[in-house]
Amino acid sequence: MNIVVTGAAGYIGGEIALLLKDAGYTVIGIDRRACPKHLANVFDQFVQADFDSDKSYNKIIEAQPSTIIHCAGTSLVGPSITKPSDYYHNNVVKTFNLLNILRSALPRTRLIFSSSAAVYGEPIMTPCHEVDPKEPISPYGESKLAVEWMLESYHRAYGLDYVAFRYFNACGADSQGRHGQEPGATHIIARVLESIQDEKEFVLNGINYATPDGTCVRDYVHVEDIARAHLLAIDTGVKSGVYNLGTGQGVSNREIIDAAQEVTETAVVIRVGEERAGDPPVLTASADKFNRYTADWRKYSIHDMIIHAWAWYQR
Repeated sequence: MNIVVTGAAGYIGGEIALLLKDAGYTVIGIDRRACPKHLANVFDQFVQADFDSDKSYNKIIEAQPSTIIHCAGTSLVGPSITKPSDYYHNNVVKTFNLLNILRSALPRTRLIFSSSAAVYGEPIMTPCHEVDPKEPISPYGESKLAVEWMLESYHRAYGLDYVAFRYFNACGADSQGRHGQEPGATHIIARVLESIQDEKEFVLNGINYATPDGTCVRDYVHVEDIARAHLLAIDTGVKSGVYNLGTGQGVSNREIIDAAQEVTETAVVIRVGEERAGDPPVLTASADKFNRYTADWRKYSIHDMIIHAWAWYQR
């Protein structure tokens, strides 16, 4: 089967492409950026263009994919607050255009969409369940929620087959060392490990949150586990709808730092910085809804995530 991955040169899109290729799929990548050299042999075809372009749409229609895995979009909470127009345009308007292409030319194609835990905002309780209130506190989260609304509307009206995965802090690197985050990534595990590798201080954003140790608590999911969930959503009978991808367990920023020091056997030089706008104190997920279909998608612990990420950086 042909599978199209948008945002294929990125962190999550690249890992999904790797696992698709391992599984024997024909993989067509689309990204504004050039294909990274370490992924050059993964794609059967690669289109360097915005997914919202005639070049990309022509390739998608030509390929007649059974599934499109839509990872393309703008994805940082902080910048979305100062530049909301980029997020509404890149994430909402362009995805709206893609949905209309599917409606007219590919009505049987499943769309798997990269959504986010940011749709919950500051949750009333944790772990979050899919039915909980959605009150995003950033334009990034609002843009993801708007796409979810569009997907469900198109499903009801036009029969669009879709799955939206709400990611809860993707981290780690490919367990075989084939892919990982680019330098300068914003997630805390990447930032801590880069500070160790570069022998620089690490800025810990906020120590006065309403949590046991005063730092943010998050639900971390290995990027390879996230990629595996997408493969399972292609052919395991998962019904159209929205699904959390998380562990149900929270890990604080201080615990991440401690684990990174243990794995690397290096002390982290810490400087306390200001809290980041749009960051809730605690955000964890229940993945029970997706686990009803398969419990085999998640394999790695937080310790594994740091080990694999460190191996990637050392590479």
